[in-house]
Amino acid sequence: MTSRPDFAAFDLNPERIGGSFDAWLAEEGFAEEVHEQAVKALLAEQIIHAMKQQGMTKRAFAAALQTSRSQLDRILDPKDDGVTLATVKRAAAVVGMRLRLELVSID
Repeated sequence: MTSRPDFAAFDLNPERIGGSFDAWLAEEGFAEEVHEQAVKALLAEQIIHAMKQQGMTKRAFAAALQTSRSQLDRILDPKDDGVTLATVKRAAAVVGMRLRLELVSID
């Protein structure tokens, strides 16, 4: 756990400093949505990185996935939540990877 900064050193009033950003997201009801987008962005980033390492273009990737370039763009778009796990699994396989999911307690 990280310690809080010395607010006096920054001429800040600790009574006016709120909680963490994660706590604010939870309070505002955005935590789940932000987390989902972050996970999707990470998956897309990993797929793009693997494509680049293999010298694979989007056109070649879409052809290997047997889909269109526009569908591939949706797969790689972190804000598009309509992509199924099966599609992500197939996309990972095209670049020699596999999707691994894990359930963890909410604690």
